[in-house]
Amino acid sequence: MAYATLLLLGVLDAAGYSVIAPVVPAIGRANEAGPGVLGPLVATFALGMAAGFVVASRYLQRHGAYAVLAGSLGTMALGSLGFVAGHGLVLYFGARLLMGLGSGGLWIGTVFAILERWPGEEYRRMSGLLAVYSLGGIAGPAFGVLGGIRGPFGLYLALVGVCAPLLLMLERPRERARFESDRSVLRFPGFLLACAAVLLVALSMGTFDGPLPVHFATELSQTQISGLYVATSIVVGLSAWLGSRFPPAPLVAVATALMVAGISLAGVGTSVAVWMVAAAVLGLGLGIGEAGATGVFLETIGTERIVLAMVVWSQVWALGYLAGPAAAGAVAEVAGFGAIGLVPLAASLLVLAAFVRMARAPASRVVRGGTEAA
Repeated sequence: MAYATLLLLGVLDAAGYSVIAPVVPAIGRANEAGPGVLGPLVATFALGMAAGFVVASRYLQRHGAYAVLAGSLGTMALGSLGFVAGHGLVLYFGARLLMGLGSGGLWIGTVFAILERWPGEEYRRMSGLLAVYSLGGIAGPAFGVLGGIRGPFGLYLALVGVCAPLLLMLERPRERARFESDRSVLRFPGFLLACAAVLLVALSMGTFDGPLPVHFATELSQTQISGLYVATSIVVGLSAWLGSRFPPAPLVAVATALMVAGISLAGVGTSVAVWMVAAAVLGLGLGIGEAGATGVFLETIGTERIVLAMVVWSQVWALGYLAGPAAAGAVAEVAGFGAIGLVPLAASLLVLAAFVRMARAPASRVVRGGTEAA
């Protein structure tokens, strides 16, 4: 029951950042805004997330994962209420920021609630969490079938209300686990690769959630855009689940090529058929990229000194989700959607550099389970 509740909170978190994707064109029409404004609106979520990771980690060490989850749920409810009851870009930016703040707390709270309850099963349990995050990626865009702005966010607010009593019933561990921090792990080549990989994943996801729906709206209705994103999320979930069965570093290499190809094809394409192929390629890359980045991270850090590393790694994700829609929106505004693939291509160079550094690292710097090999 406890694991199911935590997985449901993961679904809620993922739905929170993906619910806006099919709504972006409606916000643009209501406020006469283009991709240069709508991209940053989507990206504002990441600013809140970055702050949420820090606040949640400090609160975690003092009060535990349960308290972090409770506060985060309330913040998500307040943010979604802004889209339901408010109107105008200023309020939408503030509401999106609040939802990001709550999302950062939900991620930290859920991850550490899992780590403290199931020691020794971290990768398997975390792989399950990644898979259900993809379910949230399905649920969020699916809410767009209600049309408009208030309907999808109203349904999301109702889902938060459902999760609140389930959290109250969540069984707390008999002894709260103690998690420590270690700055030295931030210099490990494996950690740098995990960061570069998760940056590209988040940047590609943010680009897909941000300016690209404006491009898709030239041929698709809001309901049809929702369907495209639901289908993509299914691919993400399946590939993340399957990807956890393979060595993580090779997954990162394959995922890098797929994400660049998927975003590029989506931007260049002007037909629904091409967009469907692009979404499938991108979904596969996102899924195995998430699994690969998580696997490299856990292999490198372990759990004994994970707090600081988890916060930094998660903030890198937030940076990618911030930079993706902001940079891609600017590129689309200036050079058109055909050039949008340059954004993930630039980020892929960081992944390549991380692989080169890992290959050149001496054997004494190859880390497994948070302990340097002799």
